[in-house]
Amino acid sequence: MNAPYRPQLTDAGRPATYTVDALNERGEVLPTAIAGEHPLTLYVDKREVVTLMTLGQAPECLAIGYLRNQRLVGSIEEIAAVQVDWETDSVVVKTRKGVKGLRQKMKKRTVTTGCGQGTVFGDLMEEIESIKLRDDVRLTEETLYSLLDAVRRHETVYKAAGAVHGCALASNEPMGSEILSFVEDVGRHNAVDAIAGQMWLDGIDGSDKIFYTTGRLTSEMVIKASQMAIPFLVSRSGLTKMGHDIATRIGVTMIGRAVNKHYLLFTGKQRFVKTTMPTALA
Repeated sequence: MNAPYRPQLTDAGRPATYTVDALNERGEVLPTAIAGEHPLTLYVDKREVVTLMTLGQAPECLAIGYLRNQRLVGSIEEIAAVQVDWETDSVVVKTRKGVKGLRQKMKKRTVTTGCGQGTVFGDLMEEIESIKLRDDVRLTEETLYSLLDAVRRHETVYKAAGAVHGCALASNEPMGSEILSFVEDVGRHNAVDAIAGQMWLDGIDGSDKIFYTTGRLTSEMVIKASQMAIPFLVSRSGLTKMGHDIATRIGVTMIGRAVNKHYLLFTGKQRFVKTTMPTALA
């Protein structure tokens, strides 16, 4: 099997955390880990597109995933190179044939509720009607619990420093789930974009996978997961009405408030299979 195409890439990840001195309630100096945050301006074929605030762990994947989820490029093969330069806080993407209608797409954009400012270019909201998710895959309750346990045990920047969101791409097996990719960033839209970029680079099919996020399930999160063809969306947090409406329209199986053995199944109930006995209330 041929390896998936990869454009020319830098490898310019930055440390996820930095240590500073703080005073605790007793007046003691305490070395404390804090999350990194860096501005990263994205240029496509010498045209400035957006400035993202990012943890900086996977800037190349973030740039690729951003372009993918904003529908500015249609495939990884369209990208020739991704070059990150932290001296200028920039990432330059060179495409093979240019982005058709880039100027026009940038004129119309919707500012979304993602932490920081996520943006949805062009007619993205109108394009959701064309998204078709698999309806022949299932998520069992046991697999959901396995995912939540894997997330709980996963070493994260959040545990060390807080102040970040995390997103995970996970496998979906009848009796368990394994984290395939886990990304944290100062904004959850950055984390989901980085995973989208990694999926393209690694040639991963999302049509039977689970997407987990620590953040709330907004319209942006639902659309981006759906663009990656992922039918299962899980969060430890809540959701917005627009996120719920779009998930219902597309047919996403959306689960919120998922912590330990607790969850709320909101949409796409036809794909969810209950496999454990209900826990008696205390």
